[in-house]
Amino acid sequence: MSQNRLLAILLSVLAVLVLVVGGLSAVLLLSGGGDDGGDASASSGGGGTTTESGGGGGSDVAAAASGRIRLASSDPITLDPHLAGDATSAEYIVEIFGGLMTLDKDLNVIPDIADSVEISDDGLVYTFTINPDAAFHDGRAVTAEDVAYSLKRAASRELSSPTALAYLGDIVGVREYFFGLADDVPGIQVVDDRTIQLTIDSPKPYFLAKLTYPTAFVVDREQVESNRNWTRRPNGTGPYKLTEWRLGERIVLEANENYHLGAPALKEAVYLLAGGSALTRWENDELDVAPISVNDVERARDPGSDLGPFYSTWPQFSISYLAFNLEQPPFDDVHVRRAMGMAIDRERIANVTFSGMFQNATGILMPGMPGYVPEDLSLPFDPEAARAELAQSKYADDMPVIQITEVGAGAEASIDMQAFIEQWREHLGLTVEVRQTDFASFLSAQDRRELQAFSAGWIMDYPDPEDILDIKFHSESSLNDTGYSNPEVDSLLEQARVEQNPDRRLGLYQDVERLLLDEASWLPLYFGVNHVVVKDNVKGWFEPPMVIPRLRYVTVER
Repeated sequence: MSQNRLLAILLSVLAVLVLVVGGLSAVLLLSGGGDDGGDASASSGGGGTTTESGGGGGSDVAAAASGRIRLASSDPITLDPHLAGDATSAEYIVEIFGGLMTLDKDLNVIPDIADSVEISDDGLVYTFTINPDAAFHDGRAVTAEDVAYSLKRAASRELSSPTALAYLGDIVGVREYFFGLADDVPGIQVVDDRTIQLTIDSPKPYFLAKLTYPTAFVVDREQVESNRNWTRRPNGTGPYKLTEWRLGERIVLEANENYHLGAPALKEAVYLLAGGSALTRWENDELDVAPISVNDVERARDPGSDLGPFYSTWPQFSISYLAFNLEQPPFDDVHVRRAMGMAIDRERIANVTFSGMFQNATGILMPGMPGYVPEDLSLPFDPEAARAELAQSKYADDMPVIQITEVGAGAEASIDMQAFIEQWREHLGLTVEVRQTDFASFLSAQDRRELQAFSAGWIMDYPDPEDILDIKFHSESSLNDTGYSNPEVDSLLEQARVEQNPDRRLGLYQDVERLLLDEASWLPLYFGVNHVVVKDNVKGWFEPPMVIPRLRYVTVER
């Protein structure tokens, strides 16, 4: 999301995708676990119950209801679009709120609250005309002032949004405003009630895509400033309204019949937040969609099984990885990082441990992403070369304690981490400790670069290499959580930001990717694939490769 648009989506039942604040960036966290469809690490940040307005009775969730879909999920960390950085929160936010631009089901950048946009010849000034039918859920029309207020709120020093600079920092004056060095943002100008101009610091072909991220979404100023608990029942502009939120039980979204892009066909979405096996609940007709775990994937893959006819797989624009903090020993030494990368057999773990549910990551950019190359760019599994790398390290004879942090609360490390630890011990003689923590604490420590090494992930927020290579690796990026710094990489990324020739631009990103993989700040592990079963009366269901508003494209025949 970057970080961009991060998230808690299941890569499968064993891979919980959590949106790590960057944008919808997500932190992909691989862990052993069941198929409960929820994310235990993404707990809600508050207590109490939202106002309810008839989202269905507590005992009739499994009952058939016209136009209702029943999904497994978990409580969002926040429903403030300017603060969200996890995929679970984003999944709700993109349905409740909207911004000037959005992504359609084919990942095209299209107008949302904007009715049209004109770009100046020099590529610096974007003039948006507001859709005359765009309105908040309470019926009040959206104005250019609402957009300006929302962008400035997201960029304000008071809010200190962790995603503001990554997604709004191209607008002239946002950085100064964020750091308290200016009282206003000159790059945001209201022309009239229906017209707003945004001026950016240099022509950037991906700028409109960044406006699809929740940091750029519109909020109701009157509600925000009059009710500190406004996120319990937000007055958004999106295709769905939050009508019920019972912590740990369920969330109900109801169709916004006056939605400016057309009333959704799906009238209601009920998210069941309680634990337990999502597949069992699906088989008991309590859910319409359920993720498939490694324990059930072979049964689902058999077309003659009871699950086979309902089973489908969906490649994701997501990656799970191990990250090293280059500001902490021993990972300030490239030889240690490369040695650890070449000592683990990622492909075997993906194919055997996870039954081929994930695709072995061959680089940072995922298949289907502009700039992706089919050749394997990652460090090969080569124990002999790994030992040779480690011998060149300044820590070869005095290795500090190595601790890798992951999200979890189990008695032992995740299943793939256990395998990595054993391979590092066997091939390099390294003893690696694992520390598990809750999701909120993980994000906080990651943002402050306190983690020596960590298991994480990223969900793309928009289909552009900038959303991962620049946002995560430029030395001045607010979402660079490893301390990676390379002047050559910075230079290439800065050239790519303004390069207007698509082929040359992608070539620059490909050069960056090769440098990053050679220096092993990240060890790419797996590209995400979602495995699900869907009831046959659900029509149009799809698992988008990124977090986008999708409910309005779905229908349920009951």
